[in-house]
Amino acid sequence: MKKSRFTDSEILSILKQAESGMPIPQLLREHGVSSATFYKWRAKYSGMDASLMKRMKEIALLASSHRILWDTVFRVPAPTWL
Repeated sequence: MKKSRFTDSEILSILKQAESGMPIPQLLREHGVSSATFYKWRAKYSGMDASLMKRMKEIALLASSHRILWDTVFRVPAPTWL
């Protein structure tokens, strides 16, 4: 996964500035964020605080590690006749 240019706290700060009434186009220019990115962030993180955001990412990481473990343990071998 590609690393974000923005930390969790920076994302939350940008979203809080938008909620406080700062014009969105001006906010996007200041921070160098595309409108698509901003609206994805708003859909995903609006109403969260930093601790909740961190917990959500920990759960996603745990789920992916369980998926990797599941795939390794229960891998079905390829047929030998192919």
